[in-house]
Amino acid sequence: MAVPAPFLVLCACVLGFFHVEATPDTTSSLDSSFCHGGLEVIYPQLDVDKCLVIPKDLKLREMVSTVWKAPQIYFSGAHKNKMYVLAMVDPDAPSRAKPTSAHWRHWLVVDIQGNALKNGQIRGKTLTDYRPPTPPQKSGFHRYQFMLFEQLPDAPVSLTEQEKSSRGRWDLQAFITRFGLGEPVSTLQFLTQNYKD
Repeated sequence: MAVPAPFLVLCACVLGFFHVEATPDTTSSLDSSFCHGGLEVIYPQLDVDKCLVIPKDLKLREMVSTVWKAPQIYFSGAHKNKMYVLAMVDPDAPSRAKPTSAHWRHWLVVDIQGNALKNGQIRGKTLTDYRPPTPPQKSGFHRYQFMLFEQLPDAPVSLTEQEKSSRGRWDLQAFITRFGLGEPVSTLQFLTQNYKD
């Protein structure tokens, strides 16, 4: 008996996205295109090496928000004699529909040694301590973006007093321009929502 082609396509889609929940939880093509360069973000039970939606099962959304500390960062493409800047932001604060506090700064580390990054470690100067993803209830999915930049030699990177006073409404592009960081060498993101939703 022949199996209709649409049925086979449907089966392939279901099997291919087994670890990701059904729409609207799946990443859009725009979200998926954000990730490039081989950056890896490693939590105790979650290894993020491509754009993904954190599934609701296994309590992963709750763990990433309330239990796990700062992840390990691994970048195999790091040059051992160069330094890097890592920024983690939420461009969807307080919601993707009304991102009035974008780019909420979750983590900012500068002077990261390339040889440490190749070994999955962050050795650098923390300008903004890590804060876990904590999207407000009923605010939908938030993107949590990790961007790795190559830091110019002998160019100290810092935050202004105004930037230090608030994590929200961070002008990421102004920061990038101020220190000549250019395009990120690698980017990665995951989407999650409040674990009680």
